[in-house]
Amino acid sequence: MNSQTAIATKQVNKTYGKGEAAFTALSDIDLKITSGESIAIVGKSGSGKSTLMHVLALLDRPTSGSVLVNESNASDMDGRQLDVLRNEEFGFVFQQFFLNANETVLDNVILPLKIAKVGRRERNERGLKVLASVELEDKAGSKAINLSGGQKQRVCIARALINNPSIIFADEPTGNLDSQTGKTVEDLLFRLNKDQGITLIIVTHDADIAARCDREIHIKDGKLTSKGEI
Repeated sequence: MNSQTAIATKQVNKTYGKGEAAFTALSDIDLKITSGESIAIVGKSGSGKSTLMHVLALLDRPTSGSVLVNESNASDMDGRQLDVLRNEEFGFVFQQFFLNANETVLDNVILPLKIAKVGRRERNERGLKVLASVELEDKAGSKAINLSGGQKQRVCIARALINNPSIIFADEPTGNLDSQTGKTVEDLLFRLNKDQGITLIIVTHDADIAARCDREIHIKDGKLTSKGEI
C-alpha cells in the first residue's frame, strides 16, 4: 500500500430539508483514505454510512466542506467533470444489482464503455476479459434475468472493473446473497484489493467483512466515532 491519498474529506456536512424540518445526516466529517486501503464503513441503519459513501463517491454533494479525489477538489468540478471522474476512477457494487434484466451479460458489463464512447470492438474485448476475471465468460450472451443472485453480483463487479477503476465502492455487496455465495463475492473483492491495489470502500453490517478490511470507520448519528488504525 502506498501513502498517496485516494480520497479525503474536510469538515463535510450534509443536511436534508430546511428550517425546523432540517435533518443533519453527516456532521464535521474529516477523513483520509490512502490508495490501496480496504475500508469498512460501519454503523446502524440511519447512522449516515450510506450517505457518507454517496458523498465520498461524488454521487451526492455535501452541504458544506470539501471532498478531494486524488487531491483535486470535487467542489471545483461541474456536473460533466464529476461524471467523467466517476466513470474513469470509480467502480460501484450495490446490494441491489441494477442490471438491465433483458440485456445480455456482456451488454450490462460494457455500459460504462458505451458512456465513454469506446468503440464496439474494444468494448467487447474488454468486456469478455473482465467477465473472465470473475469466471463468467461463458455467460456473456445470457440475459441478466436468467442469472442467479451470485452471478448477478459478479456481473456487477465485472461492470465495476471495466474502466480499470482506482476505487471500488461497495454498499452491502453481499446483503442479498446466501452465506456461501456472499463469501465468493467477498473473496473476489478482497482479491482485487490485494492483487490490483484497488482501493476498496465497503458499507457493511457484516462484522466478518469489516474485520477483513485494513480499517473500520464507525459512524453514529452522522458523526465519526472511530477512524480505526492506519
